[in-house]
Parts: sequence; structure tokens; C-alpha cells
Amino acid sequence: MHKPLRLALATATAAALTGGLLTFAATTASAADSARVAKADFNGDGTGDVVTSAPTAYVSGHKGAGQIVALYGSASGISSAKRATLSQNTAGVPGTAETGDMFGGALAYADFNGDGYDDLAVGSPREKVGTDTDGGALAILWGSASGLTGKGVDVPDPAAGSHDRWGKNLAAGDFDGDGRADLAVGNSSHTIYVYKGGFSNSGTPGGRTTVKPPIMNGSNDSPDGPINLTAGDVNGDGRTDLIVDGYETRTGNGWNTNYWLPGTTNGLSVSSAKVLKSGIVTGVGDINGDGFGDIVSGAAWDTRTEDGTAVPDSAKGGRVAITYGTASGPGTTKSVNQNTGNVPGTSETGDHFGWDLDLGDINGDGYQDLVVSSPMEDIGGVTDTGQVTVLYGSATGVNTASGTQSFAQSTAGVPGSDEKTDLFGVDVKLDDITHDGKADLVVGSYENGGDGALTYLPSNGTKITTTGSRAISASAAGVSTTGNPQFGTLFAD
Repeated sequence: MHKPLRLALATATAAALTGGLLTFAATTASAADSARVAKADFNGDGTGDVVTSAPTAYVSGHKGAGQIVALYGSASGISSAKRATLSQNTAGVPGTAETGDMFGGALAYADFNGDGYDDLAVGSPREKVGTDTDGGALAILWGSASGLTGKGVDVPDPAAGSHDRWGKNLAAGDFDGDGRADLAVGNSSHTIYVYKGGFSNSGTPGGRTTVKPPIMNGSNDSPDGPINLTAGDVNGDGRTDLIVDGYETRTGNGWNTNYWLPGTTNGLSVSSAKVLKSGIVTGVGDINGDGFGDIVSGAAWDTRTEDGTAVPDSAKGGRVAITYGTASGPGTTKSVNQNTGNVPGTSETGDHFGWDLDLGDINGDGYQDLVVSSPMEDIGGVTDTGQVTVLYGSATGVNTASGTQSFAQSTAGVPGSDEKTDLFGVDVKLDDITHDGKADLVVGSYENGGDGALTYLPSNGTKITTTGSRAISASAAGVSTTGNPQFGTLFAD
């Protein structure tokens, strides 16, 4: 599912809507390719694994070169003891760590070579390619019985020079339903490249095509194109659909818009695209258990821009929109904010409710549950410390009346404490990482002034609990804390 990476998050409170265009700096992750959210398994042990990045980490003295960290699941969850920390200086990883590459700026997983192990697509959207500054690079790292070891292949830009920031958005799924993993790749333009039929071990794809949804084209100076790509089967036909977020061109207003592109036997169809509610961050999962993937989009902005312009389809403090899937695609939509039902908290300007979200079945009842973050929530007078909210699925959809939960670092049993600009919830992940069939919660934060950290909150089979919780710091994960590595600001989904 997935999720945009906002860089320089220490200044995120100043992010606003200006001139009709969102100013959030963003790149993306992928989403699972079915109505029921799939887990990543890079070492083939049947237990879910978690991959996160530190895209602005120093590597061998190079600022912003970037690293990724794979944390392997176990019966006791994830910890820093069972991990792999990789960069472009790791043996086998394509490229070389250089200043500003942002290795790990986008992530997506699937079994691309069909060997039974999930593989990881890694974007380096600011990679310099020849004389092309910010040309961008993309690599696929192969899974194995040992997990991600660094062995991988380069996926070169097929149209280098015609756009920039190759690999700034990624989404994996089976868009044509042939049983092989496909990969959608974004860049600074409105052209999305789709690699079909998986990849050979040498990096040769089964095929390649392009789609051009009605979003703004861009350039290196104004790298519009897709803001986010999210994959999931909305209409239940066994083919993965793609949700494309960008700045729309239909009305000329340039507001943020999502488009649903259905998968077909011939791949993704732009001609059958449908307009959805706005929201940069999107996930797809079956919340009401009817066999169709439901689309959840987070619009974390407030109702007006800094200059007072009214923002359509918004709510004070942010909101999420749940569009329920049907056999014909997206159906009815329900919007949720912190003033809805018994959703914890109160909608306040600047909370950024809907900044990030993810789906997973926490209690094993067959309904996907939803976690939503508001990383700029103020708690007890502490500015931008952040919190996350858990809403449970049911036969009638997301349940906002009962069973809701919220967690902050001041919650009893959660490691750490509320501190200014912690941004607890800058990214969130629901996945079964203990192999008990229930999704556990992992929360990223901007801990320690941008070093970043992960907080693990397990499911007890019924709900998320703090019993057995733990924090994983950047340094414990092998990430240099020179500068602001932003460890945990982006998860692969």
C-alpha cells in the first residue's frame, strides 16, 4: 500500500496548499496486489518481513546516499538482531553510493523472478545518470533463503533524457492476470512504464508498455507526474488495478486527484479510468469482507490554503476516504476524520490525520482493519509529537462506532515519550510478522531530530497491544545517524 516519503520533515508543519497545487514533497511505495493485503517474505520462511528505508542517510561520507533495512519477522516480531542493512556500496547492489542519490526513495515488493522468494524494487530518484542530474535509477534486489543479500540487477530508464527521477514511484501487482508479477514505474512525467511478466535473473523483463493517465506532466524543476502509485484488486476479477495519484488536468485547476485504472487481460486500461476522491496516500484491502478491494485514501491537508483558498474534498485536520469496491469497480465512498463517531481525538487544524495509512487483519476475522496516522498531532502541549489510530473492519465496512484505538508515545507501554517534532506515525505498517495469522503494527517516527525509529506494537489476536512492544533506533539498525537519515519514513508494502 503503501505511501509517500516526505523529505525534510522537520519543516513539514509549513507544508500547505498553494495556487491549487499540493506542496508536499513525495515519492512512493507500492501496495499489495489483491483485495486481501499480502505480506512480504524475502527469505521464504512463511513469516512476514518488513523493509524500510533511510533515504537521506550518509553512506561512506556521502550525504543523502540512502540505505534500506530489511527486518525479518519471527515468533517474537521484528528486532534489530535479525536484519540486513544495504546500500549501493553493498556487494551486488547496482550502482555506487553517491551524494544525494536517495537509494530507497521508493520501494515495492513481489516475486519478480518466480523463484518463490519475494524480491524488492528500489528506486534512487535523485541518482545522477551520466550528465543527467536527478535522472534516477531503479534496481531489483533478489530474495533468497538468506533474505535480501544485496544481489540484484539494474533496471535502466528506457527513455533517459526525456524525463527525470526514474523510479520515484513504484507499485507491483499482476495487472494482466497471467500469474506473473508486473511492476509500474513512475518518473517526473505523466508516462508510467509497466514491466510485464516479471524479470529474468539477468534483469530482462517479460515485456514493457506505458500508460498515460490524465495527470500533469512535469520536469526536473517541477517533477509532477504521479505523486503515488497503489496496486490492488478493486473489482475482484483476479487482475490487479492501479490507483494513480497526481495533479489533475481535466478542469485546469490542478487539484490533487486519484484515478482508478483497472487491470485487464491486456494490462492497465486508461480508457476505463474512474475519478476517485483526492488523497496522496492510498491503500487497497477488503474492509467489509465481500471479496472486493476497498480503496482508502488519506488527504492530510486542511480546508483552506495559506492564502485562504478553499480546498475541495477536504476536512479540518485531514481525513480519509473509503471507497468500497464492487464488481464494476469503485462504488460508494465514506469519509472519516477525527470528528467521526468514536474516532479518537478531535479534528484540529494541522493534525494531518490521513498522512499515512495501511490495512491488515489484526484480529483474524476476515475483515481488513485500518491504521491512520496524524503525525503532527499535538498531545499535552507537545507540538507535532504524533499519534496513530486503529479502526476495525466489519461486514458493514470500517467501524467508527466501537473498538477504535489510538497510540502515542505517551500511551502506557509504548516505548519513548512525546517529544516535539517526533512525528510518530510518519509511516505505518500492518503486517503479520509473527506468523500467527494476525497483523501487527509497526510505526515509523522522526525520532531524535530526524534520525528516525520504528516502534513495534503486536496483535494479541484481538487488538493491537503494547505488551511485547519495542523500539528500533536508526543506529541499532546499522544506519549512520550523521545528518538526518530519516530511518523508518517509508515502508515497502
